[in-house]
Amino acid sequence: MANIYTSLREKAFEANMEIPRRGLAIYTWGNVSAFDAEKGVFAIKPSGVPYDELTVDSMVIVDLDGKVVDGKMRPSSDTKTHGVLYREFSGIKGITHTHSPYAVAWAQARRPLPVFGTTHADHGAETVPCTDFMSAEAVKRDYELETGKLIVAAFKNEQKNPLHMKMVLVAGHGPFTWGESPADSVYQAAVLEEICKMALLTLVLEPSASPLPEHITRKHWERKHGANAYYGQ
Repeated sequence: MANIYTSLREKAFEANMEIPRRGLAIYTWGNVSAFDAEKGVFAIKPSGVPYDELTVDSMVIVDLDGKVVDGKMRPSSDTKTHGVLYREFSGIKGITHTHSPYAVAWAQARRPLPVFGTTHADHGAETVPCTDFMSAEAVKRDYELETGKLIVAAFKNEQKNPLHMKMVLVAGHGPFTWGESPADSVYQAAVLEEICKMALLTLVLEPSASPLPEHITRKHWERKHGANAYYGQ
């Protein structure tokens, strides 16, 4: 039976199902949430439930503090991280977290992702940041909450705009991405995985590879996203 959260649940469900479709995670290794700013709540995947067992009704509705508002299951263990990002990154409406292998490899290496080529430049004209490792004190306080704070701190320290750079690597952990909708956040996750793969292969072939020159990077970004963009119909 439909209720006031049905539409939000449907958006979250469809986006979560894109994770296995895009090969971004196996088993239960990922989650997507869908945010309703007017209601101050988001729908998120239930914790530990395989994708082939998910339903629209199994999506859990929580507030920005992670308290369950509607739903019978426990929300994702990453719920508090999502809540921090929704509070701090105004304008985003969907968040995706996966353990996709190439993005995780860069996170485990604690390496920001340079713009090596035009594929990356088309989607983000700057280095994808990687956070610091979380401190032992922060882990003891509230691991998932502190993960969100770690991401926010990385963006503040590097003066990055989360509406332009929609992805981050959490050191030793993996990627988080976000967007204007839950579907957009999964799209960003798929793009991040591909450019991480391309970057790794680039370094295998040429360990001293340099980032793409700024004038080429800027051209590819502007032709797709700039004031006079001409990519697409």
